[in-house]
Amino acid sequence: MTLAIIGVNYKTAPIEVRERIAISREELPETTRALAAVPGVSECMIVSTCNRVELLAAVDSQDIDLTKFLERHFDLDPALLAPHIYVQRDQEAVRHLFRVAASLDSMVVGEPQILGQVKEAFAVARASGTVAGQLEHLLQSAFAAAKKVRSETEIGSNSVSIASVAVELARKIFGSLAGRTVFLVGAGKMSELAARHLVQQGAGAILVTNRTVARARSMAEPFHGRVIPFEGIYEAASEADIVISSTGAPHPIFRREHGVAFMRRRRNRPMFFIDIAVPRDVDPAMNKLEGIFVYDIDDLQQVAAAHMAERSREAGDAEALIAAEVARFHQRQLTVNVAPAIVALQAQAEEIRQAELKRMQSRLGSLSAEQAAAVEALTRGLVNKFLHPPMQALKQAAREGDSARLDALCDTWDLPASADPEANSAFPTTGPENQAKSESSPMKEVSQESHQ
Repeated sequence: MTLAIIGVNYKTAPIEVRERIAISREELPETTRALAAVPGVSECMIVSTCNRVELLAAVDSQDIDLTKFLERHFDLDPALLAPHIYVQRDQEAVRHLFRVAASLDSMVVGEPQILGQVKEAFAVARASGTVAGQLEHLLQSAFAAAKKVRSETEIGSNSVSIASVAVELARKIFGSLAGRTVFLVGAGKMSELAARHLVQQGAGAILVTNRTVARARSMAEPFHGRVIPFEGIYEAASEADIVISSTGAPHPIFRREHGVAFMRRRRNRPMFFIDIAVPRDVDPAMNKLEGIFVYDIDDLQQVAAAHMAERSREAGDAEALIAAEVARFHQRQLTVNVAPAIVALQAQAEEIRQAELKRMQSRLGSLSAEQAAAVEALTRGLVNKFLHPPMQALKQAAREGDSARLDALCDTWDLPASADPEANSAFPTTGPENQAKSESSPMKEVSQESHQ
């Protein structure tokens, strides 16, 4: 069994590629089940956000290429995907997942949204029946590591997010945001965060629309906003100075002809579109119109980069913590994988204890309940004391990857264990040979400095 992560993110692929394989919340369960149906995939989950699409799977062998799943499922030319895909396996995949959950692989390091998105993907996979013991343990360890990063470093201090970065851009365009009308198209979490930042900066009227009216009302209520029927978005948009769009629509909903109409109605007063949807909601051609400014999720990265220096020390502390958590997870895995040998050793000892008790029964004669309990406790205690040193030796050999010692110990007691302590590991360490292969692979491994 091996762990594999394949995907694209904002560092390896432009938005034009990412939107081709974006998976909506509604499509995620079905797509996850489709991945689980791939031969050789025993467990899986999919993380799909505006900045990344990643397939995480426990697979039967390293030969299983999940890239082909993406190509088939989204009807993509392999040549389109190949330059942008990254592949992580085993311990490197564990490290990548831990970094993603801890927001060390995000566009804005330390932003809190990605952990919630990974948890949501995990919940979808559990509900779809595509995760079991292996990924369950891995994901719970990743969540614990992310929580530790939050509590033991300052990575989340003075927190910035894509939403706050978008508001910073709006201030650069308009100067003061006081009294500006904001139109939220699509009632997603990111839109809500952006609205909160805008209100804090003095924004005026908040308009909200969503295909689900109840969801629009729910978002509008805290801001005393006005709900707009979805069919009225174009008329309402012309009222807005700032439009934040995140609908999950498969095609742009704001096109060049809409922008021309907006400018005519607004008498050329400037208009700012923050497109945080993948696929994009706003046609890039809109940006060519005088008075209209369009920023998509990739444009926000330029502003986010300004915040990186402020967090470099905190990020360094977080990276060290994650490295320690990955090593701890790997050690636990190695110890878990020697469990069959320990169980077999305990079974052998118990069989001998029971046989000796039976052999001595006639000599012990009739024992009272209290005497029988004393004999039981005595013999169990002796067995446990004798078993402790060999069990600790087995665990230590597994933790240290000492296959020769582990093999000798197992041979001594005729126990079931591999000569290679990592052969039974679901997520073994990437050795020098495998590392060399990955470095020479045409599918370039993503930099470990990466982000959401």
